[in-house]
Amino acid sequence: MTDTGIPATGTARVHVLREGYVRETAAGDRVGSTVTLILDAERVIIVDPGMVAHRDVLLAELAVAGPAPGDVTDIVFSHHHPDHTVNAALFPAAAIHDFWATYSGDLWVGRDEGEFALTGSVRLIPTPGHTAQDITTLAATPDGVYACTHAWWGPDGPDEDPLAADQAALCASRETILAVASIIVPGHGPAFPAGHMRR
Repeated sequence: MTDTGIPATGTARVHVLREGYVRETAAGDRVGSTVTLILDAERVIIVDPGMVAHRDVLLAELAVAGPAPGDVTDIVFSHHHPDHTVNAALFPAAAIHDFWATYSGDLWVGRDEGEFALTGSVRLIPTPGHTAQDITTLAATPDGVYACTHAWWGPDGPDEDPLAADQAALCASRETILAVASIIVPGHGPAFPAGHMRR
């Protein structure tokens, strides 16, 4: 067990449904959220169901992995920027979790800000920096721990987040994540080994 309360290995399975991106174009910025599926026990978890170019492609990727939209039990918002939240309604049966509460139908279940276990292998931890309310989803798999997070936009960082609310807090959050994670699943890019950031 790590300091975050997540085991070093576990039973979760992680599938990146859509790799995120940020691209400048003549028509404006193109922004895609990395959307991740985590399966553990009876839970079907989607992390950051945000902006994608085509919703039908996202749903097709989900179908390839197995679940239907109505099978999704939980949604996690790493933070409340719309590019990471706008497609939550695609999953009508899911409870939504953020940094301080769980929402289901008209039920708002508040909790103290801090770590929160979804399953024995999936845990939410506070990782402020990009925003003050950022959380990271840690998923312990047989191959190690995945961290779905906006502490990095992609494999190249950036070292200085241009939109960070608190760069010093972000640096501390990155250290917390790197102490436990094997694989980083960043907010707007492909997954990469955590060791990549320890150069």
